[in-house]
Amino acid sequence: MKGATWQEVLEELRWEDLENVSIDGVDSRDYPDFCDAFIDGACYQGITLCEEDCDYLTSKFPQEVMEMAYESLIR
Repeated sequence: MKGATWQEVLEELRWEDLENVSIDGVDSRDYPDFCDAFIDGACYQGITLCEEDCDYLTSKFPQEVMEMAYESLIR
């Protein structure tokens, strides 16, 4: 997205575009909603995302965060 602002890039981002996604706030007592789980870190094209970006992506991809939280408990 040449000429796009960073916010526009984040808005167009797909889950598959993210790398090294890590989550935190997983509590088995929150099952099955995992309402406290959040993206703790991620990269996009080698760029480490800041806390605000991770917060935005947590709200953009709630289903994916919930799936990662569940998977973290069954490993």
